[in-house]
Amino acid sequence: MTDSQMTPSTPSWNVPDALLLDFGGVIFQTRKNPAGKRRLAEGIVARLGRAEIVADAERVHSSIEAGLTALKHWKHAQSRRRRPRELAPREIVGDFLVSDLDDASRALLTAEADEVLLQVTTTLSAHELRPGIRELLDLADTHGIPVGIVSNAHSGRSHRAVLAEHGLGDRFVVQCYSDEVGLRKPHPGIIELAAEACGTAPERCWYVGDTQDRDVVAGRRAGVAAVVLTRSHHTDDPPFAIDAEADAVYETPEGLVDALRDALAVEAPAAAPSNGVSARVEGPGRALLIDHGGVISLSEPDPALLHGFSAWLSRLLAGPEAGPDQAEVETLIARARDAHREFKRGVVQRFVEDDAPLAEVDPVAFWRDWFGSSLSTRQRAVLTAEAHDVMARYGRAKSRRTLRSGVRELLEACRADRVPVVVVSNTVSGRAVRAECAAHGIDHLIGASVCSDEAGVRKPDSSLVREALRIARADPARTWFLGDKPHNDAAAARAAGVAHRAVVRGGSTADGEIDAARASSLATHVVDEPGDLIPLITAVPAAASA
Repeated sequence: MTDSQMTPSTPSWNVPDALLLDFGGVIFQTRKNPAGKRRLAEGIVARLGRAEIVADAERVHSSIEAGLTALKHWKHAQSRRRRPRELAPREIVGDFLVSDLDDASRALLTAEADEVLLQVTTTLSAHELRPGIRELLDLADTHGIPVGIVSNAHSGRSHRAVLAEHGLGDRFVVQCYSDEVGLRKPHPGIIELAAEACGTAPERCWYVGDTQDRDVVAGRRAGVAAVVLTRSHHTDDPPFAIDAEADAVYETPEGLVDALRDALAVEAPAAAPSNGVSARVEGPGRALLIDHGGVISLSEPDPALLHGFSAWLSRLLAGPEAGPDQAEVETLIARARDAHREFKRGVVQRFVEDDAPLAEVDPVAFWRDWFGSSLSTRQRAVLTAEAHDVMARYGRAKSRRTLRSGVRELLEACRADRVPVVVVSNTVSGRAVRAECAAHGIDHLIGASVCSDEAGVRKPDSSLVREALRIARADPARTWFLGDKPHNDAAAARAAGVAHRAVVRGGSTADGEIDAARASSLATHVVDEPGDLIPLITAVPAAASA
């Protein structure tokens, strides 16, 4: 490639049905923060400290350095594969970034992988909007050309946040991030999905990236109409020889604006939709494992929240098809919730009858298959790509939550007595659970959250509780579990060997069922409010042995 801009000849460049843009190197120029790794290590040490794990900052920093280097090599190797998959967030954190740390630290940071990767992205790099991007988006919008994002990302969530900070959160028809769809470039499937979500096919799209080994190869494999590069520090330095070439290379996205204007000048656009090893590894022994819904917070239906979410989702799905409008979205949500309840009943039945794992629903299944079964192919593609973000928004919109009386005092007492607290929650969105705790101002008192949607299993499967015990480095015989559902919470805790299983009244379980659980010893204690647990936990000697 030369340093000069290449300008395509307009006869061979028809107006695209859609523009598909990479994130880093195209929409934003990313720059490494020289102090980023040190700050990240300090942030991870602080996160571990919330669970009473005192970590060596230098060892954490060393592990991060090694992990990022190994991850870079892994990415280069994946670029050689025909159809690479993306690593799950838990793999990136547990197997790469913190694999040198002790078991409890790895377990905590793996459970909190989504939060850790958000911290990684926002700490290690700064993002500067590239020149020409706003003009490109305005030009595409004026001519009804949808724009989508196709990006390899460890945290699509962080990319959405960066877009929102720059006022661009609603400028894209779809955002396809590898961590959310499970495919990474040069796998052509991620481009195919984005094109479908834009209501078209790859061969009618322009794809714009900044790398030869991932973007050019992915675009060629997907058969896009034109592959364009906007030059970044990665463009001219592929990790190995590439036999595919871009149709054009521009120094900045401004060149792409000119190319689109040239194409528009000679051709009317086709119809398109708008729009470390710890310093002290011996654990404290005790821990509080606590459910979220019904225990930390109580929920009440809030039609205004649901209406707002439904209106947003209707806008996300808007295109050439009729509907769904806000009212139809709410009807489809009710249908999906019915399917989810049936799914949970079937999972529990198989667990009881065959000892099968208690699988949690996948966001894609909920939104694409249950909610979107009657929608268009394009809309289902949008839901496939956006499912994780949609679920996080839905998790906070389906009800209004209030902090239960005594919860803050309980968590503060645990902090004062150096008893780690780990949330263990069946939920459609762990991201929403953490956001609610932050909104209540108690997130700094919680060491970690083990959430069913992220772990892939739900209580009463005991694996969630066992993971929480590893995080807390806790002795089950000296650990308390506080829940509101005896046959979910107490049963999972008992199967994991937790000795003290308390059930709180006032959640989702009738008093009669709670009393029966206490009589059968499924629950060892019953309390009226979470704060009633304070004297019971603090009565256990801190130096007691198993």
